Amino acid sequence: MNEFVDQLKAHVDGGSFIKLTLSKPINKQAELVNVYIRPIVLRNVPNLSFTYRYKTNDQVKNYTFEEGFDHLNALLKDTFKNATLFTTDADISLLTSKKGKISIKSSPPSITNDPDTSHDRPKIKRANTISPYLQLLGITDETGKVIPKMADKYRQINKYLEIIEGLIASANLPKKVHIVDMGSGKGYLTFALYDFLCGQLKLDAQITGIELRKDLVDYCNTTAKKCGFQNLSFRCMPIQEFSENKIDILIALHACDTATDDAIARGISSNAQMIICAPCCHKQIRQQVKGKEQQSPLLKYGIFKERQFEMVTDTIRALIMEEHQYQSKIFEFVSNEHTRKNVMLVGVKNKKKENSSVYEKIDQIKKHFLVEEHYLETLMGKG
Repeated sequence: MNEFVDQLKAHVDGGSFIKLTLSKPINKQAELVNVYIRPIVLRNVPNLSFTYRYKTNDQVKNYTFEEGFDHLNALLKDTFKNATLFTTDADISLLTSKKGKISIKSSPPSITNDPDTSHDRPKIKRANTISPYLQLLGITDETGKVIPKMADKYRQINKYLEIIEGLIASANLPKKVHIVDMGSGKGYLTFALYDFLCGQLKLDAQITGIELRKDLVDYCNTTAKKCGFQNLSFRCMPIQEFSENKIDILIALHACDTATDDAIARGISSNAQMIICAPCCHKQIRQQVKGKEQQSPLLKYGIFKERQFEMVTDTIRALIMEEHQYQSKIFEFVSNEHTRKNVMLVGVKNKKKENSSVYEKIDQIKKHFLVEEHYLETLMGKG
């Protein structure tokens, strides 16, 4: 082990160190799965950047060389069995057998490029700043630069497209995809999605935006024509009145209160292959429990009560989607620092169905939190 660390130090000093991967945790139940170490330069000073990969998230910490080697020694001693050192000269592996025997093996380098020591690696921008729709919607200026006050919106657009790209790869979609965006508003994300899918991914997609405010519908239709987006259109109507049966992907971002439930119900009834929601408001459940004394002391405080019932509302939504053969998941859309409305609920159609009764789980949740009914349950005929 000391020999392995000495080799690492030599490659760091020689400038041939690319990265180091720690794997095979000693404790198989540990939350920490891997650690990735690479050289970086911070304020013209060489450092080691440690990315700690846990089962649910990544954490990054930067250390001086001396601190980094101390941390590495501790990790090799107490946490991980194996390590692989990647250099421009060779790949060097530290291996621990079942009997605890440690060995070192070398092989030809799998990476021959010089190491990237930049601190902030450039992120892929899926929304091209020179796209006409960004200027027409007021996100960029005439030179293609993002307007400072719209930086958060531009960041949200790129994160949204990143999520969509990953979801589409996992879904079973037809060659011609019909997407319905319910509650499309001014259309920032709707335009971005159309431009990304049709312009960059070259998909044959038709997108329909549904919005109650006629001025926004007229504005978006005019903007779509200016951009030459022939298969993007907007309609002025309530979500409940949209009657087309063929929906491949249903999107409802920040549809207010029970409008999210109306959208999910429409997606389920249309057998949509994917349902994507960013729920908003959550008033329906909170109004039911108003004035009722909750068992948990956590719910004594207003802000915790609000967040708790947001979770209750969206958990029941996810369970109902699972009952209708959707693989559901809930995750953070964008960071809290950019928007409070940062939770995304996604369901991807799956042939498998939950063995246990989903509605038994829902009944237990409702009983525990003194909830009488969830609107999506009622829409699906289970309330």
